[in-house]
Amino acid sequence: MTPIRILLADDHTVVRDGLRALLEKQPDMLVVAEAADGRDSIRLAEEQSPDVVVMDIAMPNLNGIEATRRILAANPETAVVMLSMHQDESYVLRSLKAGAKGYLLKDSLRSDVIDAIRAVAQGRSFLTRKVSRMLQEDYVRQLESRGLDDSYDLLTDREREVLQLVAEGKSNKEVAGLLNISSTTVETHRAHILQKLGLHSVPELILYAVRKGIIS
Repeated sequence: MTPIRILLADDHTVVRDGLRALLEKQPDMLVVAEAADGRDSIRLAEEQSPDVVVMDIAMPNLNGIEATRRILAANPETAVVMLSMHQDESYVLRSLKAGAKGYLLKDSLRSDVIDAIRAVAQGRSFLTRKVSRMLQEDYVRQLESRGLDDSYDLLTDREREVLQLVAEGKSNKEVAGLLNISSTTVETHRAHILQKLGLHSVPELILYAVRKGIIS
């Protein structure tokens, strides 16, 4: 079995040491490099081509969100899990827009860290239960404060299927294969979903799906 090759990016040595000790106990994981700042993470990602980068948001020289954007621009096959003290929705959205597949809080369970790395290595999204619950509660408050109805009811059964699969991180081609439809039809469904829900991007769609409890 080929192990998941991991780059750790955090400016605190004690955090990196703890993560390395945890991950290297897993038979399917290998830490190939450590970075202490955002620019170093970009350089090491280019040198090592890791499968997964565990990326802190608040780092010197270059923040983790911008570093993520640059790493993925150079190597879209790499998956990034953000590691943060912030459970504010804006950080989650900015991270997803930068291309991150996962978002962990620094007080997450050790099992969440391991599950997140395995999930994103397989192309799936991962948000901790705490973040998912926070987003769901915030969404309900927004609906109530604005006196709005949930636009999910506007979606057809097929659109709901597409919504879940896209939110899980599947490509148009993968969705097309699972539903036995063309990629063009998937793209049309995606456009209709975004329009009906008042969303503008796949990261926003992922957040919506988490808020609704469609994915976790």
